[in-house]
Amino acid sequence: MKKLCYQTLKDINYDGYLLHEAPERVLQFGEGNFLRAFVDYFIDVLNEKTGFNSKVVLCQPIAPGLADMINEQEGLYTLYLRGFQNGQKVNRKRIISCVSRCLNPYIEFDELLACAENPDLRYIACNTTEAGIVYDPSCRFTDTPADSYPGKLTQFLYRRFQTFGKKTGKGFVILSCELIDNNGKELEKCVLQYAEQWNLGEDFTAWIQSENIFCSTLVDRIVTGYPRAEAESINEENGYIDQLIDTGEIFGFWVIEGPQSLKTELPFEEAGLPVLITDDHKPYKQRKVRILNGAHTSFVLGAYLAGQNIVRDCMNDDVIQGFMNKTIYEEIIPTLTLPKKELEDFAASVTERFKNPFIDHALLAISLNSTSKWKARVMPSLKGYLEKTGKLPACITASLAFYIAFFNGNHLTEDALMGHRGAEEYPIKDDRNVLEFFEAHRDDSSAELAHAVCANESFWGEDLSRLDGFESAVAGYLEEIRTKGAYEVMKGCLAK
Repeated sequence: MKKLCYQTLKDINYDGYLLHEAPERVLQFGEGNFLRAFVDYFIDVLNEKTGFNSKVVLCQPIAPGLADMINEQEGLYTLYLRGFQNGQKVNRKRIISCVSRCLNPYIEFDELLACAENPDLRYIACNTTEAGIVYDPSCRFTDTPADSYPGKLTQFLYRRFQTFGKKTGKGFVILSCELIDNNGKELEKCVLQYAEQWNLGEDFTAWIQSENIFCSTLVDRIVTGYPRAEAESINEENGYIDQLIDTGEIFGFWVIEGPQSLKTELPFEEAGLPVLITDDHKPYKQRKVRILNGAHTSFVLGAYLAGQNIVRDCMNDDVIQGFMNKTIYEEIIPTLTLPKKELEDFAASVTERFKNPFIDHALLAISLNSTSKWKARVMPSLKGYLEKTGKLPACITASLAFYIAFFNGNHLTEDALMGHRGAEEYPIKDDRNVLEFFEAHRDDSSAELAHAVCANESFWGEDLSRLDGFESAVAGYLEEIRTKGAYEVMKGCLAK
């Protein structure tokens, strides 16, 4: 079989959309699975549906990367979006053709800076991981390149400024996809710090702020990446070798915080794509964190103790799915600010995503670092529900008891605290101080352990035992888990 490239396309029986030539209007820092299944997919559909007519030049943000492989395949790769949608199993294949090339700035820094001189270039997308948007004062302007991503971006912007000066319209729309709060604003802050540290001048600083739009965005799609176990059979079926096959769930949603003028520049709506341009992305982030992530965190530990191992299997159990649905529809949604219909539609999509037949999402994988997850994803709904109704939400309260029961291990190793589900041992993984706390309290009674956890301000940032009736309710659920099991507690919550 031949490798996937333009020269062999005529041999592979692909009759979908392909873009051969177009100006490079998008620069993308990041060449990994996520961006290729998310941003590049959206750009590819824009090209097909609206004549956006843009190629994307990729830049790998760290020295080891995929540049050689991407260039060998002339930017082409096969994307499969798979999942459960409208009650049906879906598996969509598309050859993505919007990528022109990929640069390795550690050996092609001049080529990267040359992109800044391209008058057609208008958009910069990035996903350099949560650790990517960081100000490192050890970076120097003369580095080739600067080690940090914001440092590289500052070098790139300065070349743009040198090339076009104060000419209006030659700045960039910068779409930050990193999973941190206010990602675009944090990136802009780092760039301005470098501009000051490197003495690049007041005119450059003013140009950064007046001619460039740093958009904070929310990204939502599970990307499962290269399907190692299936790759050989996929290549056999396709009739070509693709070393860059990418896979992700069918669901996708991108919220971009920016001026309304971007709706014309980036006609996602015209293309029928799930991309929302708004002046405030925060309510949508809150929706995702509270409903999608909050649902995971509130039920998976109890579901694991009840004998389940995979998210999809939980959705086939009426009690566990019922517990999750009650948590979402009756205890989380009432605390959120977006219109109820939007929230309920999103909640329905969550259930379909959890049923995805192509993803074996292990409950133990989701259990990692559950302390910080419960604080960020579930605790705000607990407090919001209490504030709105004056009552304790039964399922959310039980979720903390599930967390405590799951973490009630009995011996600590170098990597984990070990717990038991019947005769089976399982690893509990979190920050070391969390594991040491639970080991120290391993022999506590239900009441003692509930008090120790609820009152631990280092976990929650406050003393949850001060919430009226909360500690005693958690202790009651914990004792019930110990005597009757987590499954019976879920049943009991559904009856309330």
